[in-house]
Amino acid sequence: MAKIKVNGVELFYEDTGGAGQPILFSHGLLWNTSLFAPQVAALRGNFRCISYDHRGQGQSADTDSSEIGMDLLTEDAVALIGALGLKNIHFCGLSMGGFIGMRLAARFPHLVRSLILCETSADAEPQENAKKYRLLNFVARWIGLRFVTAKVMPILFGKTSLADPMRAAQRATWEKQLGENRRSIWRAVNGVINRAAVVDELPRISATTLVIVGEEDVATVPAKAERIAKAIPNARLVRIPKAGHSSTVEEPQAVNAAILDLLTTLPVANMAPKL
Repeated sequence: MAKIKVNGVELFYEDTGGAGQPILFSHGLLWNTSLFAPQVAALRGNFRCISYDHRGQGQSADTDSSEIGMDLLTEDAVALIGALGLKNIHFCGLSMGGFIGMRLAARFPHLVRSLILCETSADAEPQENAKKYRLLNFVARWIGLRFVTAKVMPILFGKTSLADPMRAAQRATWEKQLGENRRSIWRAVNGVINRAAVVDELPRISATTLVIVGEEDVATVPAKAERIAKAIPNARLVRIPKAGHSSTVEEPQAVNAAILDLLTTLPVANMAPKL
């Protein structure tokens, strides 16, 4: 665990080290590096796994702006990649992390060897969602996110995870983590609500791409994942049963299997030299 200053902000990151090919994990809104803990545990024996907290979230520094936009977060990712001396990375992003991943792969193709997009969208936020999220964001800013976690949980998790009596302790952990978000999280939420669409940029992505979506995702529904997979040349789509908007922790074994299938079947011509 460490912190590094890039692009004018101090970011928290976790790095397993090693000589394996680097995978950079970029979490979703309201989360932190723990969103990818199951993937890091499964992959760290063969890959160098690096996960980081976005500015304004987790253990990374905050910002004074009224909005933390996706272009700024993409610049942060580029700066982090450079500061850590990474090359030919595998980039795995969920939701907000996926917003960053698409921009990164389209605008900086030389940095990305493969792209893994989980529960994300290339569209702007639908107006019907934006109105609801602005109300929740108002409460989070002035009172605290813990007062609206009951409303947020069904957005982030599928009905199976929320209803399974055997997962009560896990749900309590997730809800506690949501409630512990700093009140300044409203800046990051604004960035998600106000983001621009990047649909027109998708055909420029040359990295081998895997699109993952939970079949019970209500925040970025499977149809959005299907459109992304169709727009990116040669992308493959995997749907995860019994998962919502947080498949990496809801159904980690299925997600791990999909990621490993991608990483172990990359074309030889796309192979990067070992670090």
